[in-house]
Amino acid sequence: MAQDFAPLTNDLILRTARGVQLLIASSAGRYLPEYHEAKGNRDFFECCRDPEVASTLTLQPIERFSGLLDASIIFSDILVVPQALGMVVEMVEKKGPHFPDPLTSPDDGQYSKVLNKNVDVAAELDYVYKAITLTRKKLKGRVPLIGFCGAPWTLFCYMVEGGGTKLFIQSKKWIYRHPEESKALLQKISEVCVEYLALQVKAGAQLIQVFDSWAGELSPSTFKKFSEPYLAYISENLPKRLAELGLERVPMIVFPKGANFALDSVCNLGYDVVGLDWQIEPAEAVKIRGKPADSIPGECGPGGIIRDKRGYN
Repeated sequence: MAQDFAPLTNDLILRTARGVQLLIASSAGRYLPEYHEAKGNRDFFECCRDPEVASTLTLQPIERFSGLLDASIIFSDILVVPQALGMVVEMVEKKGPHFPDPLTSPDDGQYSKVLNKNVDVAAELDYVYKAITLTRKKLKGRVPLIGFCGAPWTLFCYMVEGGGTKLFIQSKKWIYRHPEESKALLQKISEVCVEYLALQVKAGAQLIQVFDSWAGELSPSTFKKFSEPYLAYISENLPKRLAELGLERVPMIVFPKGANFALDSVCNLGYDVVGLDWQIEPAEAVKIRGKPADSIPGECGPGGIIRDKRGYN
């Protein structure tokens, strides 16, 4: 059912995604005092699962920096997809995401359950869609709303590592010892991601982003086998799924962090925007690409924005 949303007054990011070059930077709002006030004693995933709270947290940077931001991204987390696949994910204070029972091998009974689960993506992640629709209405057309998911490879890493890691030992064991089983799991994740993104668009998201946060942990050859095909699956099948739902295609962004070695091939995957990390100059990216046909937003380095009592520099 079509939603009655306000006309968009700032479509800069949408025009950028369609080819007008722009360098953009984004920041989450968790540093804001109002974030902690609204969050209260809820844990992170409680906030994600409450559409009203998630909508409020999404809008806080837009309200505080009125007129200075060109888009809003829904308050959620990439790990809601493993949750929809039946895995338990906790957000541990000052530690980050934790899977009490990660996938240990293809012989792990949980692997078969995840692989064979008939995921009702509409029901499992309904709270995200409700938050998106509510946020679109509250935005009143001020800026576009971005929906997102984690890339299959990045989600795979979390599911087998059990949380964040610096070494990615389990992920690499999986792809070298169990390459076909790894690919089967990556395909399963990809299919869920396509449906999840399509339903985000149906709920009101005006563009989508795929975050491959751990792309750089792969070598050029393993990236070609275990990340790129699944990024391509999403970019190829999301527009088809949107058409089946009677929806127009929306701009698609991919961010393969650390995989600058694959920039040229990633630019050929069908995404409208390829995000750069802080380790490559945008001008160098254009040289690698050979033509400035794609919108390529950059990102500030981790230490690039320093806050003091006067504000951010």
